[in-house]
Amino acid sequence: MITESTYISERTGLTWSIQYEELDSFDSIRELPVAAAGALCFHGDKLVLGYAHSRNVWEMPGGGLEEGETFEECIIREIHEESNMKVLELFPLGYETNRCTTTNETYYILRYAARVEPYGPFVSDPASGEITEIKLIDPKDYKQYFDWGERSDVLMKKSLRVLDLENI
Repeated sequence: MITESTYISERTGLTWSIQYEELDSFDSIRELPVAAAGALCFHGDKLVLGYAHSRNVWEMPGGGLEEGETFEECIIREIHEESNMKVLELFPLGYETNRCTTTNETYYILRYAARVEPYGPFVSDPASGEITEIKLIDPKDYKQYFDWGERSDVLMKKSLRVLDLENI
């Protein structure tokens, strides 16, 4: 399934066209210049969200791909940094093509579903300090925290299916 949406950055005022495509494997896109990855993480039947203090938003754990890192290493590291949780299972959901309508700049973001468990209590994001709090919520309530329209609906539905949590 492919979904399309538009996003206007509050910070820059630029308009971005976002195309999300579902995939069950990232093998076919390994050569794309992937910038980042994010994951809908579940501890038990609860969705894990992090609070990005400087942007005043709740979001899924994720961040930029570092040089020499695989896609999987990136998302596992980001989940650990932003939630202090260990990845038990990881499933590709799909990827986003983000294209600026003004500059034509393009970057790609991978989306995953993950089953996680805490290493211990969360204190703060040790890498950047950006995530200052985490919250475990009922996945049915996710739109109270982030709503990307059809794209977030598709991501959530597939996450619940691949993690066998559809009946929660």
